Amino acid sequence: MKIAAQLYTLREFLKTPEDIAETLKKVKQIGYNAVQVSGVGPIDNEALKELADREQLTICATHIGYPDLLNNLDSVIQKHKTWGCQYVGLGGLPQEYRTSGEGYAAFAKQASKIGRKLKDAGLTFIYHNHSFEFAKFDGKTGMDILFEESDPTAFDFELDVYWVQAGGADPVEWIRKVNGRMKVVHLKDMAVTGDREQRFAEVGEGNMNFKRILEACNEIGVEWGAVEQDQCYGRNPFESLAISFNNLQKTGLINV
Repeated sequence: MKIAAQLYTLREFLKTPEDIAETLKKVKQIGYNAVQVSGVGPIDNEALKELADREQLTICATHIGYPDLLNNLDSVIQKHKTWGCQYVGLGGLPQEYRTSGEGYAAFAKQASKIGRKLKDAGLTFIYHNHSFEFAKFDGKTGMDILFEESDPTAFDFELDVYWVQAGGADPVEWIRKVNGRMKVVHLKDMAVTGDREQRFAEVGEGNMNFKRILEACNEIGVEWGAVEQDQCYGRNPFESLAISFNNLQKTGLINV
């Protein structure tokens, strides 16, 4: 598995094209050779591709808003073709589908239709979870419903291992469950404070069993591990990404 920097971590440094250029340069200097595009301010598709190419950074995946997937799919496809990017990500379930098992099932079917259109264009739809998908409806979690009701040939997963853990599920079990349906994973650690507050942590600095997580990812053939940290609690986010990068390298279980 190769690793990438999830740019959402650096969203406060991605407001303008000039910011984006400087941020991509710093990401490359840390050692990353790929990025996931999310949280990036307004910039022309070709201009972003030029900046990434200048730093020799692969755009391995994205997060796209659901309205664009529904209403502007042709432009989404063109954007990913311009970037040479295979994986079209959705960052979370739209709010209107979250309240019932029927809502999850309806979304799974609708997203599968989008996924089939993306597949016809040579791209792959990937779904990123949070913890709310582990709420149960008549004994089944929302994630179970998404897994069972979606088209396995057109609806892939982008498990966020932190949020799987936060939802009370086993990240390793879920990694193995989506075997054949996941080529991108989100790598994010969890720490806890003395006041029992769960916190996002640099990979290797929290309490999650990343050796088993990385081994499971390699076992099922995950291509990209996108390193993300939603909050850095006063630490410079570039420093956080560097700590995660160095700790991952030390495992010997990833490729740069």
